[in-house]
Formats: sequence, C-alpha cells, structure tokens
Amino acid sequence: MEHIRTPKVENVRLLDRSLGQRKASVGTLYLSATHTIFVENNPETRKETWVLHSMVSSVDRPPATPGGSQLVLRCKDFRVYQVLIPQERDCADVHASLVRLSRPEKYSELYCLSFNPNVNKEEREASWSFIDLMADYKRMGVPNNLWVATAVNSEYRVCDTYPSELFVPKSATTGIIVGSSRFRSRGRFPALSYFHQDTLAAVCRCSQPLSGFSGRCQEDELMLQAVMKSNPGSDYIYVVDTRPKLNAMANRAAGKGYENEDHYTNIKLQFIGIENIHVMRSSQQKIIDVGEMRAPSMSDFLWGLENSGWLKHIKAVLDAGAFIARAVADEGVSVLVHCSDGWDRTAQACSVASILLDPYYRTIRGFMVLIERDWVSFGHKFSHRYAHLDGDPKEVSPVIDQLLECVWQLSEQFPCAFEFNERFLITLHTYVYSCQYGSFLGNCQKERRDLRLRERTHSAWPQLWKDRSDYANPLYQAELSQSQGVLRPNTSPYCFKMWKGLYNHVEKSAPPRQSPADYLAAVREESQQLEEELTNHQERIAALTGRPITWEKPLVLRRTTNRPRQRHSGPDPPTAYTEPITSPAQDRGHTPSSQPANRKAQRTDPALTLPLGPKSAEPDDLSTCSDLESGVADLSSRSSSGGDDGKEPELE
Repeated sequence: MEHIRTPKVENVRLLDRSLGQRKASVGTLYLSATHTIFVENNPETRKETWVLHSMVSSVDRPPATPGGSQLVLRCKDFRVYQVLIPQERDCADVHASLVRLSRPEKYSELYCLSFNPNVNKEEREASWSFIDLMADYKRMGVPNNLWVATAVNSEYRVCDTYPSELFVPKSATTGIIVGSSRFRSRGRFPALSYFHQDTLAAVCRCSQPLSGFSGRCQEDELMLQAVMKSNPGSDYIYVVDTRPKLNAMANRAAGKGYENEDHYTNIKLQFIGIENIHVMRSSQQKIIDVGEMRAPSMSDFLWGLENSGWLKHIKAVLDAGAFIARAVADEGVSVLVHCSDGWDRTAQACSVASILLDPYYRTIRGFMVLIERDWVSFGHKFSHRYAHLDGDPKEVSPVIDQLLECVWQLSEQFPCAFEFNERFLITLHTYVYSCQYGSFLGNCQKERRDLRLRERTHSAWPQLWKDRSDYANPLYQAELSQSQGVLRPNTSPYCFKMWKGLYNHVEKSAPPRQSPADYLAAVREESQQLEEELTNHQERIAALTGRPITWEKPLVLRRTTNRPRQRHSGPDPPTAYTEPITSPAQDRGHTPSSQPANRKAQRTDPALTLPLGPKSAEPDDLSTCSDLESGVADLSSRSSSGGDDGKEPELE
C-alpha cells in the first residue's frame, strides 16, 4: 500500500478496447495493493472491472486531451484499457503507482503470496498433491527393464534445474550420468521425458554439449549409447537440435555447439530451425500490433500478419513435434531433444510430440500432467520468461504461449480429438501470467522448494479441474479413431490461422456472440433433458398399462464398418485400411453385387421395407447417412486440412 499515492479518483472514464467498446463508461477508479478496480456510476448496473496488477505489462501515458489526461493499460492477456482522468495531478499519481505496482521486485509482493494460505491449510496441502507425475510414468510402463529411476540428482546435486526424481537408461551408471552432466550446458544430461509402450521408443531431453570445435566426452558418448540400447528395436537414435543450424554453429565459438556425428556412433543429427527467445518476443509484439489495428484494410492486415512471422514460428514448433512423433510411432526410433539450455524450445518440442503420440495428454487432466512434467518439473524459467518480477526485459519471451497456440491449431484440425476447448487454453495462459497460484512461480523445482511455495501458496490444478465443465469440448468423442491414435497434422502453411480468441478477443465492430462450442454444449444438454423426460414418460405408461412399453428405433442406414473410415489429412502416407478399397461408385452402393449379404437380407425383409424414390433406389446413396449414428461423430472424421477424400458428394 505504500506505493499507492492516490487510492481513489472519481469521474474517471474507462474504455475497454479489447471488448470493442465505443462509448466510455464513467465511474470511480480505486487502487488496492493487488488490483486496479473501476466501478461504474450507473446505479442499475454498477459494473465492476478488476485488473490484477501482475497482469499489467505496461502503463503508457499519451499526451493530454481537452477532456483530461490519458492512461493506456496493456495487459499480458492482450486486453487494453484506456483511462481518462480529469485532473493532471491525479493522472500522474495513478501512473506512478501503477508502474510500481505492476513491477514487483520480490516474490512476497506477488498476489498468491499476499494472503494467508493457512486459512485453508488442508485444501492447500491437497492441492499440491493433485498431480502425481510418478503415476503418469507408471501409466507409460516405467520403470521397466529398459528405464529405471535414479537418485543421482537427489538434493539437486548434479543439476540444480532438474527435478530430483528422474528416469535414465538401465545401463547408464552413476559415473556415466555425472560425466555426461559435466559435458552438457547447465548440467542438464539426457533424461526420459516420454516412453512409448508400443514401439519401446523414448523421447529424452537434455541441453547442448560443451563440444566447441573439437571437444568430446567419453561419458556423454556412452550416455547416448545407453539411450540407444534402451530401445531394442533400433540400432540408432535421432538427436533433434531444435535450433537453426547457423545458431548452433555460432555457439561452437563459445565452447558449446552440437554433437559431432564422427564422435557419437549410431546417431542421426536433425536441425529443426526454431528461433531464439529474442526473435519470438519481437514476433509476438508484431502480432499484437496487428490485433490492435483499427479498421485495417485487407492488405494492411495481411502484410502485418506476414511481417510478424508469428505463424511461421508456430509451424516450426509443430514441425518439430511432428518429426519426433513420426520417429517414435512410425520408425520406432528413440529421440534425444535439446536446444541451448534445454528449457524453452526443448519443452515445446517434447510437449507437442507427447500430445501427438498419446491421447491421454489431449484430456483435461492429461494436459495438466504434461505441463507439470515438461515445464514445471523439468525446469522452465517461468519467472523470467513471463516477467513475474521486475528484471531483464531480454529474458521475457512467449515460450508457453507458442505451445498453447500449437495445441489450439491442432484442435482446429482435429476438433473431436481434444477433451478441452479454447477457453481452457486461454485460462491456463492467464494463470501462467497472473501469479494467482504458486504453480508457475520460480524457474525450477529447487527454487520453488527454497521459496516454500507449497506452504505459502495454492496450486492451480485443482481449480482448473473443479471448473472442468466450463472447459469441456462438446465435440470430443473419446472412442473415435482420431482421439485414440497418433495425430498426424497437416503443417502446410495454408492450415495455420491467427488465434483471434487470444490476441483479439472479439470483433471490434460487432457485439460478442455465442461461440459454436457453447451452442453445441447447450444443444447437447437440451437433448439429454429430453431423453430423461422420455424415460420418465415410458415409466409412467408402463405403470398405468401394467406392461413394459417398447419403443421402436428408426432404421438408420449406414455403412457396415464398425468404425469410421480414417481420412488422411497430412503429408504422411495414410494408414492402411483393413476393409477392401472400392471405387467411388461402389462405395455409394451403385453396384448391387458389391453389397454384403446381410444388407440384401434387409431389403427383402417386409418389415423393413421403406418407400424409396428414384434417387433413393440404393440406401447408401443418401448423402445424409454418416459412418456413425451421431452427426457430431461424423464431423470428427474431417479436419480443416482434409484432402479430396474428405469431400461430400455434390447435392442437386
């Protein structure tokens, strides 16, 4: 509170530019230790706007106008508030206060550490045990005779940015692990991130080697050999360097670099080309500027989007994950992933690969586990990357923003494969930046332990789980092939979209409208209520007549396959079908001899005879028939990037 010069200012005008407001609201502005609060003067609404100080990225003070002095609050969730204060002196006091309050200098000033967590001590303790990473490794089948737990990093003795519990190849001795750690940047030696039970291939992560131009380390070479031997189905591994090759070569001058294939036997080195944090920071600022353009022309908008390079970077991250997923699932080859220090681009690539490989991480709880494992536990610099404390602006970069956008891009291609919706991703983005919970504070596990965050704050995961009904994707069908198998996204440039829901919350020229997901959820809820009413009426009729009532279901004509046909939507070869491939005419049933015997029997059964017109001579000619009983399920087999085999027959 000592940083607040003026706690209350009246007759303030507020314009929420991110909501497309055209007329400013008049009210009173309050400054508290944690929030900026605006209360409308309108006695009927008395609408309140709360802005958390830790969510404010910048406070600009444009030149004064005849109506008063202005402030522009830009938030980390890309909302923009324009404030008009009548008196110049009040504006100067509010500006100075907000600049200081939005730049905390120590952890104790953050919101999650500003209240007493012992009020709900049992709830707090339970919140931190909500996610069990060891249970997830057990779900993968680890430990086993190939991968074992190691205590080499207990008390963070070998690598202070790694978790204390790690899995390594069974053949890797303590001496090999320690020697490899000394040869890797920040001591981040190869450790298991994900294990694929079907192919026995693994995704491991580490940092760049300290090789320079000619350096080598026998223990590190043996460590990579152990990673290869832990997969009995392959005689080599991929080493994926997520950096552009020129960047990796430049690091050799500083005594770092990349693996020399002459020194490491049985490795294949692959460069991906994800740019560094400085390029990403600049790129996101440009995409924000595109979102704030007022009434842009089409050429201005497209030029701004292209000039930002943002979608190009999203494609690079998605390409990295797709390469790793193909190596693990299709080739059965283990992959070792690293960038420079192994906590930014490495986390992105490993996370995207896990999502593509494992349907569990496409569920609400599974995605929480993934973030906890590859980002929180393995050490990602949350406090530095997202400006939780006032520090070096060059350390700030939207690393996790890109992961969330990659997941959103995937959900656009595979709308039925994810249990969660866009709102879940945006809420998670807000929690990362807002410091409302202790889950995303600190840069590594050791730092969080030293800060005693488990004793002083609450975890975000139970709250997200409690609100999971708000984050449910109504299109999600867990039993569908795209929800169960490996996702193979199309990463052609035309498949990427601007994420308007995050960067430009609503159209500035139109009022907010109900989203398709909300509409579908309402329809599904109404359908469920109607089914319950039908059941009640059936029970009442049965009670009145004294005999059970049987309802005849309408005959649904559909293909004889028990599962939806897979439609290929990417550059990889399509999965082989178990059913015979027929011509389009045969598939529509134009050749009577191609019909199964049971379908012929259906036509000759008098009880099932239907009056069919000239266009309906064959039941399969109906374009409205789907592979599944639900039209929603049929939608799931199509992606926004589908090829020719996803086209519907033309209707007259």
